[in-house]
Amino acid sequence: MRLAIALLMGTAILAGCGEKTAVKESAVVEAGAAPSAEDITAETERLNEWFEVKFEEELDFSPIQRTFLGDKKDYDKVDDLSEEAQDAQLEWRRQTVEELKANFDRAKLTPEARTSYDVWIYQYERAASASKFRRNEYVFTQMQGPQAFLAQFLIAFHKVEEPSDMEAYIARIGGASRALGQLLDSAKLNAEAGSRPPLFAYEGVLEQSRALITGAPFEGEGDSPVWADAKAKIAGLLDAGKIDQAKADELQASARDALIEHWAPAYEALIDWFEEDKVNADETATGVGKNPNGAAYYADRLESSTTTKMTPEEVHQLGLSEVARIKGEMEAIKSQVGFDGTLQEFFTFVRDDPQFYYPDTDAGRQAYIDAATAHLDYIGEKLPDYFGLLPKADLIVKRVEPFREQPGAAQHYFPGTPDGSRPGVYYAHLSDMSMMPIPQLEVIAYHEGNPGHHMQISIAQELTEVPTFRTQAGFTAYQEGWGLYSELLAKEMGAYEDPYSDFGRLTTEIWRAIRLVLDTGFHYKGWTEEEGVQYFMENSPAAEGQIRSEVQRYIVWPGQATAYKIGMLKILELREEAKAELGDKFDIKGFHDTVLGGGALPLDILERRVDEWVETQKAS
Repeated sequence: MRLAIALLMGTAILAGCGEKTAVKESAVVEAGAAPSAEDITAETERLNEWFEVKFEEELDFSPIQRTFLGDKKDYDKVDDLSEEAQDAQLEWRRQTVEELKANFDRAKLTPEARTSYDVWIYQYERAASASKFRRNEYVFTQMQGPQAFLAQFLIAFHKVEEPSDMEAYIARIGGASRALGQLLDSAKLNAEAGSRPPLFAYEGVLEQSRALITGAPFEGEGDSPVWADAKAKIAGLLDAGKIDQAKADELQASARDALIEHWAPAYEALIDWFEEDKVNADETATGVGKNPNGAAYYADRLESSTTTKMTPEEVHQLGLSEVARIKGEMEAIKSQVGFDGTLQEFFTFVRDDPQFYYPDTDAGRQAYIDAATAHLDYIGEKLPDYFGLLPKADLIVKRVEPFREQPGAAQHYFPGTPDGSRPGVYYAHLSDMSMMPIPQLEVIAYHEGNPGHHMQISIAQELTEVPTFRTQAGFTAYQEGWGLYSELLAKEMGAYEDPYSDFGRLTTEIWRAIRLVLDTGFHYKGWTEEEGVQYFMENSPAAEGQIRSEVQRYIVWPGQATAYKIGMLKILELREEAKAELGDKFDIKGFHDTVLGGGALPLDILERRVDEWVETQKAS
């Protein structure tokens, strides 16, 4: 899964959703307009130039996002994460929408430019809606918490190639410390308003935070993670002849001072408050519906994640029906491998038998990474048969850094830079190999790598025919829907030759169907953590450690888990409709290039894009 900066930082800037009714109304208004081709070209060029200017202005709010894009402007800065800064950015976006509507004629735009116009407005509308629920947010949790992300950002994304880069790194230690304090201020206000994550989230935040100030230059054995990274980067400059020993000593002393004077106090303040406040956290975990204004907040999160108007009850019922359907396919594989027993007994066999796990050793962990890499190499050879657009960026498989690794936690993807200077990374949590079943290894590699997230995000970032902001837009239903669709597509491409791997594919698909049931169960119906674990165990062979980690994820991240299945089903629906409309003219490469060739989109705008492609194919 792709983790947006906005979410990691506890803000809601780059969410988006659309309404079909709004799109249709715009079409009606424009029905009588007949601009010339010259008018359309001129207005589209003018709008795209405007988008480039506005995107550059938007990046000024986020030095972190600039770094993700490989841009070293403001390389010594970290985002202002105060609520005042969030308000200022939202007001800036509101003004841009007013400017957009006042100065550009949507009727005089190409279809692609109309999409850009609509997406820009949707992003603002989603951000404005989310801002109403600021007091409902869980700022720090065991999932995507800024307490871990800020360190990961310095270690994994701040490249040091010149002495000035290391000076910027040291400055960012202080900036990250300030940002952590700003987010703690928000967390305190939210707690006072009645929005606290459950006790397990407090414990996760405390564990991760303590790990980041244990070891030199603080107390404890060994080196703390950021200190070890700083020393390694300074040593790299020294080895490259970019600095002499005196400068290396100076930089190391500055880094040590920044960690002691800024980093440690910020984390100590975070730890102190979480220790003090955890007595107020619920030991019996459930969803956000119990919190003040919780039902409305969940409805907003559900709309943001799915980019639809589906109600919690509709999502819940869809989940139940999909669980039942997929269990039928699982029964067929159980019969295929000759297992004599019930499906529940087969779940237990796949969950517990040692043959389905690598050893819990360094060799076992490397074997897991090697196997995932081999599957990605295999599918890579098949891609040209199914896609015209192919990613240029490299992909690597890595273990999650120790300070943020969690047994059984979801594997995930971080994109590379648009210019390819940093590859995309598929991260795997390998601290406990008993939570990493081999039957699921192949399917997860395809989801996170190719033809899943790496392919979709890399292609989006490499697009040149759309404004830059479109290449960076994030809509969870589209992105995660594509990831889940790619799991099934890999089967159509010849993967999963081992029936247990195909069972692993169904395991992850039913996993996403279960998410529909549990996310709505927790946040709409008030289910407890243990009720969620029980339902998951009854309907999936996933390892219990995986299940407990997943359940805790859904509880602190309302709505997000529903995006996968809803997005996948929409893409499949659009593919079947296109096949029915085009018959022999249907081209799978053309369909995939249409879906991927506009970057991430709300599902209704994606549908409009595919419909336009179908009409073009008919005309040709």
